[in-house]
Amino acid sequence: METTETFESLVRAEFAPKTTYLNTASNSLLPARTVAALHRAALLRAEGRPLTSLYEDVEACRAAYARLAGVPATRVAAGASVAAHSGVIAASLPAGAEVLTAEDDFTSVLNPFHVRGDLKVRAVPLERIAESVRPDTALVAVSAVQSADGRLADLPALREAARAHGTRTYVDFSQAAGWLPMDADAFDFTATVSFKWLLGPHGVAFLVLPEDFGGLTPLLAGWVAGEEPWDSCYGPVAELAHSARRFDLTHALFTFAGLRRSLGLIEELGVPAVHAHDVGLADRFRAGLAALGHEPVPAPGSAIVSVPGLGARQPELSRDGIEVSNRSGNLRAAFHLFNTPADVDRLLGALAG
Repeated sequence: METTETFESLVRAEFAPKTTYLNTASNSLLPARTVAALHRAALLRAEGRPLTSLYEDVEACRAAYARLAGVPATRVAAGASVAAHSGVIAASLPAGAEVLTAEDDFTSVLNPFHVRGDLKVRAVPLERIAESVRPDTALVAVSAVQSADGRLADLPALREAARAHGTRTYVDFSQAAGWLPMDADAFDFTATVSFKWLLGPHGVAFLVLPEDFGGLTPLLAGWVAGEEPWDSCYGPVAELAHSARRFDLTHALFTFAGLRRSLGLIEELGVPAVHAHDVGLADRFRAGLAALGHEPVPAPGSAIVSVPGLGARQPELSRDGIEVSNRSGNLRAAFHLFNTPADVDRLLGALAG
């Protein structure tokens, strides 16, 4: 486990924001090592040199993410978006199947099930999602942490309810992976994007599948999904990858070059240390809000804090160099490893003014 001194020195070496940046729930800052890797990758293309190392980055990222998720790398597919992964899962369901979702969850988790047109999509409040699983529920699809306001799903309760009814589970960890310890093995399918708490560039979304692929068909499979990709460039793929790589989409190579270094930083720091840091700052903000007479959306244990009625102040705060989000009239602040108590206090001071 990293000491506080080592944690702070590693972070200081990687980040030098020019603003008070409290918006990781939208997209994170990039570590210096990641920016350098992106530059090196671009030079390979600019100078016409071989791209072999970039393909090595893809597999290094797959392995690093698998360690964070607690699964073998053979169960991790590398795609481009949560929506694409949701679409493949949606396509696997029989007509008339019921999909249980949380009200106002992130669109990429929900919409692919709605556009099928022949599924029964049922939405309930997040707090009731476990108790709402029924014997005829085919799948529960939910975010581990709600994008809009930081509320945490009760994943242990959901897992038990799903098991009791033989229901499959699909959990989006996009607002959790990197700060919240995760166990992807506890669910049938999980997904995560690269550009939020994993500190990476845009362009990658991981999908974790069961060993038997959970009955999914790799509908989007191209040449990279072949067991021998370079022998699968022309005509139908003769042999799909034996691992979850059969669900890969053509790789955004520059993103993987950077993401490899971002994932490396998270592993160096350790998710437990990042979790303690992030939630500690969020709790500091909640306490400060209470002193100012503001009550955030209840989300204990979350690194995201959403404050009703203050969203309209986002443009003013941005002009003052404080970056937060306005989500449905709520001010959303998201705290990550590069943030400090001084950042929290600066936001509180601005809100008090």
